[in-house]
Amino acid sequence: MADGSLTIARRELQVLKAEKTIVLALLIQVFIAAFSSFLVVGLVSLYDPGSVQGYQVDVALSGSEEEARELLGVMNDQPGVRPVPYETREAALAAFQDGDVEAVLVAQRRDGRTFVRATVPDSNIETTVTVVQVREVLQAFERTERTERASSLERVPLDLPRQGTSSPYFGFTYTVLVPLLLFLPVFISGSLAVDSLTEERDRGTLELLRVAPVSFGDIVDGKLLAAAGLAPTQAALWVGLLRLNGTSVAHPALLVAFVASLALLVVSVALALAIVSPDRRTAQLLYSVAVLLVFGGSTVLPVNPANVAARLAIDSADPTSAAAVGAVAVAGAGAYLGLRWVTRRVDPATLS
Repeated sequence: MADGSLTIARRELQVLKAEKTIVLALLIQVFIAAFSSFLVVGLVSLYDPGSVQGYQVDVALSGSEEEARELLGVMNDQPGVRPVPYETREAALAAFQDGDVEAVLVAQRRDGRTFVRATVPDSNIETTVTVVQVREVLQAFERTERTERASSLERVPLDLPRQGTSSPYFGFTYTVLVPLLLFLPVFISGSLAVDSLTEERDRGTLELLRVAPVSFGDIVDGKLLAAAGLAPTQAALWVGLLRLNGTSVAHPALLVAFVASLALLVVSVALALAIVSPDRRTAQLLYSVAVLLVFGGSTVLPVNPANVAARLAIDSADPTSAAAVGAVAVAGAGAYLGLRWVTRRVDPATLS
């Protein structure tokens, strides 16, 4: 990039420092990264309510004698659940209505099958945790019944999914927190690029920039450099803060390169949309839809940005993950070349 582009990039960074919204967003991300081990405890309780430690759900149990006894044995093995047997279903429901228990399970045998009817609170602050605990009890009961009755089955049913043994804190950190901190700056950079170019046109300052000894291509490159350069810089800082806070992150250099490639791709597309779109709102709408379609659609693929980032962070990347990083780098370079092509074919006078 020419010296004119570097001048424009420095100007953009000076303008960003005066934007209180952007500074506040950066401070929030710094806080999340710097205090991740503290925040993750509270966030995991929302991400996986069943992981809450020290909270016990009292569940009333009733129904047929044999089925209720089998369900009682399963409930005794489930942490966070305390079964309270009742002679009748009506007595169990009465205890539920009086607030003595948080849920009711009624097990009955009909037509050779075991049915369990669950009753949980309609809506209160304990509902989510109660539902999760009851669900785990029913899943454990299903596994037990399948194991005990396997010899009497006429047909072999589908195997149940294997029970996960990983910590919810580990899963949340590397599948939610790390991708969030890595990709949020990318999306913000694209939005900043759209606003930067369209506001220059709306305010009439784009014409003033063209009077200076810089070309329209230099202006676009300068805005690209400022916006796309912020994302990998932030990613490096977030990774450093996470590691300083006790969260191990493998392959930091490759992760930063991955974010830089994504930023080049996203910001190039954002600037191209800002050039061809008539106004700021239209450009932002097109950018938002494009990001939603691309990144939202990629989540259905086995190799998607969040999956690649998580694999790299936990040092379990395979050749496919490395290929994905390379593919994003190629796509970013292609998007930049496309932006240059659009820049050369647009008359700057039509944007002012």
